Amino acid sequence: MAAAGASATDLELVRGKRAALFFAAVAILLGLPLWWKTTETYRAPLPYSQISRLNALQLRLTVPVTVVFTRDSVPLDDQLKLPFTVVHEREIPLKYKLKIKCRFQKAYRRALDHEEEALSLGNVHEAEAVLFEPEKQAEGSLTVYMISEHSSLLPQDVMSYIGPERTAVVRGIMHREALNIIGRRIIQIAQAMSLTEDVLAAALADHLPEDKWSSDKRRPLKSSLGYEITFSLLNPDPKSHDVHWDIEGAVQRYVQPFLNALSAAGNFSVDSQILYYAMLGVNPRFDPASSSYYLAMHSLPHVINPVESRLGSSAASLYPVLNFLLYVPELAHSPLYIQDKDGAPVATNAFHSPRWGGIMIYNVDPKIYNASDLPVKVEVDMVQVMEVFLAQLKLLFGITQPQVPPKCLLSGPKSEGLMTWELDRLLWARSVENLATATTTLTSLAQLLGKISNIVIKDDVASEVYRAVAAVQKAAEELALGHLSSAFVASQEAVTSSERAFFDPSLLHLLYFPDDQKFAIYIPLFLPMAVPILLSLVKIFLETHKSWKKPEKVD
Repeated sequence: MAAAGASATDLELVRGKRAALFFAAVAILLGLPLWWKTTETYRAPLPYSQISRLNALQLRLTVPVTVVFTRDSVPLDDQLKLPFTVVHEREIPLKYKLKIKCRFQKAYRRALDHEEEALSLGNVHEAEAVLFEPEKQAEGSLTVYMISEHSSLLPQDVMSYIGPERTAVVRGIMHREALNIIGRRIIQIAQAMSLTEDVLAAALADHLPEDKWSSDKRRPLKSSLGYEITFSLLNPDPKSHDVHWDIEGAVQRYVQPFLNALSAAGNFSVDSQILYYAMLGVNPRFDPASSSYYLAMHSLPHVINPVESRLGSSAASLYPVLNFLLYVPELAHSPLYIQDKDGAPVATNAFHSPRWGGIMIYNVDPKIYNASDLPVKVEVDMVQVMEVFLAQLKLLFGITQPQVPPKCLLSGPKSEGLMTWELDRLLWARSVENLATATTTLTSLAQLLGKISNIVIKDDVASEVYRAVAAVQKAAEELALGHLSSAFVASQEAVTSSERAFFDPSLLHLLYFPDDQKFAIYIPLFLPMAVPILLSLVKIFLETHKSWKKPEKVD
């Protein structure tokens, strides 16, 4: 009986050991891998090596230039060398990680019969009407026509002419080094119509250090898929002024054609509003000499903030908002003028703030007050107002007068208020800016995800990153080929995809879930199960170790 009880006890001990070993094996071999797999942070693979190579990206901006020679523009020996191609390339000295090179690819050829006929007319405007109107050129390309140095197409004291389209006219020269001299003139014209250091410095102002390049280059708006333009009429004294403005008609006649010409750079929406009792945040000063009031230049920055709180247009907008304010001063402060830093009245009586908009002060004719009772009816001269606002709008987009060579005649803008090559120059700048922004965003995202390992990287975020990297590479290739339109579209896609990946909400789900919180959750779950298993394993180990050391009995 005693032997049977001892045998049962030994069997129970063996079963206990086997059960403990089984639970330990299940916990270690099955439980731990399953827990690790189900609780690990999912991180889709990203092209880290390709992103790191973007910092050493070299942009080659190729501008195709077709140079057309008429019969008497260069010596006969040089004409016999036509056609041929000359490439002029130089690096833009900007303190930025992206290396930028401008490449002017000049294709020389002889003029065709219809081109010879058009360039032999009396003046350049007639030649433009005959020759340049049917000419369809690719975005970013230029055509330079070389005429005889004694041609009457241009005034005698003019050496070159830049037209409203992607064309220019340059006088030739009868010299043994004619092609070299003409080549330098063509480069000056091509740079004025396309790429200069100032244009690229303004585009990269947010990415450059605070130095001589970027300190005064922060005027242009940042590149965006769309822009909202708001025209506001501020009437602080409706008891004295009954102001009427035909803003709808003015927008249709003056603003909309300009925006249509600029549509390649983004989408635009226009609205208007009238604000009553909207005062300036600065009290004007009285000038006894002219019996008028004035705002000094140093006080102009303080005008915007109080007025901006009344506008309310930028709070709900997804795109940058441009505000153009027409302010009719109250009767007590009329007339009101803006003075420059020298104390002289500003001719337009207006000023603009970079990346915000512009304000124009519209004074009421004093003769109206004698002719009628208050409130007097005021009809705003929209031609005068829109002339100022359109000039400010061009400045806000970075469309400025180019630095033309000496004795160069610059054509006036087209009816839309924008030259075709000015739009191309804007697209060049926007393409470079988009690539710089996308590269910076992707690099920052890669560094962030590399440092913080518990950020989830979903497949859709990874796909956006891959799409952005591919778009950056495609845009760089298209720029090197001189395909401006497709390069700009690819650069926009690069910015959109990179920012969509960077600001994806899923990246923040586990960002604020530190390790101490993990221990606080897992220890109450695993400790009650782990302690008995560990104690059983320790007991089994000690008993096994003791049995190995116990000496065997010898009969």
